[in-house]
Amino acid sequence: MADIRPFAALRPEKGLESRIAALPYDVYDRNEAKIKVTEEPLSFLAIDRAETQLPDDIAFNDPQVYVKAKQMLDDDIQKGYFVQDKAPSYYIYSQTWNGRTQTGIVATASIDDYINGVIKKHENTREDKEQDRIMHVDTCSAQTGPIFLAYRENKTISDIVERIITGDPVCDFVSDGDVRNRVYIISGNDDIMDIEEAFSSIDSVYIADGHHRCASAVKVGLKRRAERSRETSNNSNIKYESDYFLSVLFPENELRILDYNRVLKSMNGHSKEDVLTYLESKFEVSHPSKETARPERKGEFGFYIDGSWYLLTAKQSLLIDDPVEGLDVSILQNEVLGPLFGIKDPRTDHKIDFVGGIRGAGELEKRCREDAVCAFLMYPTSIQELFAVADAGRLMPPKSTWFEPKLLSGLFIHKI
Repeated sequence: MADIRPFAALRPEKGLESRIAALPYDVYDRNEAKIKVTEEPLSFLAIDRAETQLPDDIAFNDPQVYVKAKQMLDDDIQKGYFVQDKAPSYYIYSQTWNGRTQTGIVATASIDDYINGVIKKHENTREDKEQDRIMHVDTCSAQTGPIFLAYRENKTISDIVERIITGDPVCDFVSDGDVRNRVYIISGNDDIMDIEEAFSSIDSVYIADGHHRCASAVKVGLKRRAERSRETSNNSNIKYESDYFLSVLFPENELRILDYNRVLKSMNGHSKEDVLTYLESKFEVSHPSKETARPERKGEFGFYIDGSWYLLTAKQSLLIDDPVEGLDVSILQNEVLGPLFGIKDPRTDHKIDFVGGIRGAGELEKRCREDAVCAFLMYPTSIQELFAVADAGRLMPPKSTWFEPKLLSGLFIHKI
């Protein structure tokens, strides 16, 4: 049963939301982040990536980076740029992009639910990336980037959300990428109790995006729990803010995963003719075309090489009834990228790169003119496939899902 609780958020002062809220810290490299915070000094990116405020020769994970982040956050609070709500509440975070709206509940989720598997993951994390956010959260005593969670639709929650969003939002602004962001507060005691009870009836919640942020928040919570346990007066039944992590929970029916495409920088010694002959042994291959060969269903792949597109349709023998091996990204890796192009581990092989679907098929063509030799346009993984992998206790291959729009950081802060 999911333990999803309200909290008293620290939020930007009214009117400053559009200046403060920023895309997640890991969307930018250091130079891009530095440019962004120079353009908008109030951007939360300056706190999320505090190395932008220090000399370039200081490493991104130097201890003084996190001290600087805490100092900047404390200063912004003191200046009134952030204000903490007086009472614990749930919040509604609505994002509209490209004519679609996704509406989630902003809350805190239990670290114990992550440990005991109520909150399920679908990918592994890297220790170095975890350590960066562990230091940031622990030093700032705040969780600043929400974890993107998904759940199977619940009528009680949907009915409350539908009613609340008929009123006026507490903020409404358009962010980078032409995303409209609206926030509403759920503060009525009856609504709070109904939402908490509804989540307690949900068996499984899924990490859609933010595995590293989630793992880091959990490790900080466990660290602080261990520190408390050394105090003789500690009562293990008491719940602390550090026992929970900042989340936005979306019903599955509102979520859409975009394609996550592949570009290759080497033909592994093969000619174009060799590659097409091999593909014909595994797929039905269409005639070449200048028009984008966009997959319309699972088991279809667009392939771009030498200025032409081909639609690849997997032969029946490749379609496997397995939550992981049956994924399109697995079929491509196991049947093509590995045996033909020699890419054994796509996480570390420099012959492959990944392009999020938000950039469109034109980006694949561009890359093939600049630094790549061919590209694969994928059919998006579905949220149901993600759930099936997590329910089976398995992990997805690298770069299987691309969620858009991204949740903004700095719009809600959870002090721990």
